[in-house]
Amino acid sequence: MMLSLRFSTAASALLLGLGLFFSSVASAQATVPAAPAAATAPEYRLGAGDVVRINVYQNPDLTLESRVSESGVISYPLLGTIRIGGLGVSAAERLIADGLRKGNFVKQPQVSLVLLQVRGNQVSVLGQVNRPGRYPLELADTRLTDLLAAAGGVATSGGEMLIITGTRNSKPFRTELDLSSLFAPEGRGQDLVMQNGDVIWVDRFPLVYIYGEVQRPGQMRLERGMTVMQALAAGGGLNQRGTERGIRVHRKTVEGKVQVLQPTMDEPLKDGDIVYVRESLF
Repeated sequence: MMLSLRFSTAASALLLGLGLFFSSVASAQATVPAAPAAATAPEYRLGAGDVVRINVYQNPDLTLESRVSESGVISYPLLGTIRIGGLGVSAAERLIADGLRKGNFVKQPQVSLVLLQVRGNQVSVLGQVNRPGRYPLELADTRLTDLLAAAGGVATSGGEMLIITGTRNSKPFRTELDLSSLFAPEGRGQDLVMQNGDVIWVDRFPLVYIYGEVQRPGQMRLERGMTVMQALAAGGGLNQRGTERGIRVHRKTVEGKVQVLQPTMDEPLKDGDIVYVRESLF
């Protein structure tokens, strides 16, 4: 009798301990904040010219391949003309399924829409790139750098300035970006999300011209922050007849007039400047 009592007391203590343990675990789990839901990427929106294939499970007669018209519509069996332009793929699937269900054509329609060709949402990449042309926006969050990569990157003749034009909120949009700033620590914010009809223009690299009494006259690429001294060095320096006192910079103003400047050696140059080195008179 004493042994049974001791066993019962020990079992009760064990059960009590386990109960307190699981209670504390449940309490701790309740206090842990829930992990934030993963942000879903915006869905591609169908546009005029896109080619789609629509299937309805176990209804092969309702399979259709069609091109979205300029007005954003397609003609679908049993439903007639439906507008899917501007809708995401899942929204277009729901629209067709609802039409089949409400028309009592299919009780529980399972509709799938596959995008075969992207023609409705495109961006033009022009200027100094390796493969200029029009490129589809296959993803809703396609960015500027994605399109530059698709165009083969900036050509050797390309500069660092990009011009992006298009429409935002039904208003004309234009901005200029420095290519190097896209890869700065805070450059992600400048890597714009592209929209249908945008145009990316990559300008040529800036040039300066050097002639007169130098070793290698001609044109050269104007590097960022290049000074008169650096330009002369790139041109091989002065020849035996050249003199620093005879250096002049011819620069065109906004009005189209040409200014003749007598610069210092650390004077920064601008695109289109002409550096002329006169001959020493003595």
